[in-house]
Amino acid sequence: MSDRTVTHSTFVIERTYAASPARVFSAWATPAFKARWFACHDDWQPSLFELDFRVGGRERLHTGPAGGPVHAFNGVYQDIVPDRRIVWTYDMHLDAQRISVSLATVELHREGTGTRLVFTEQGAFLDGLASAKEREEGTRIQLDNLEAALRQPLASA
Repeated sequence: MSDRTVTHSTFVIERTYAASPARVFSAWATPAFKARWFACHDDWQPSLFELDFRVGGRERLHTGPAGGPVHAFNGVYQDIVPDRRIVWTYDMHLDAQRISVSLATVELHREGTGTRLVFTEQGAFLDGLASAKEREEGTRIQLDNLEAALRQPLASA
């Protein structure tokens, strides 16, 4: 590829959930819970999901439509404050091609009996292979999935 470009972008999404900060935090920190909502598309089956939720721990998700390409998420947790904040860095690949590198932060704020979540992503989108608009759309789908997962009983989470 002769034309190498990078586009920088930041987006912020806020949501309010009818669940405590501890429950919302658990949805990010518990592997079985997170596996239920983290993939963007219901028809994409994960071929790999690993979550080592600790500072310095890694998370990997490989998923995609039947027949490919593989969308690979590879993250490292940089900062975790239980029930308050999660900060991680990650890159995304389509098959073997890196398409973006990002810094993401989730902040959790008690709001009445619920939680206001503030998601901020700062991304470097590489060579026109991904865009902030697409990433924000995928993140909004994930956060919708999170809301549905939080409505399920604790025993099934």
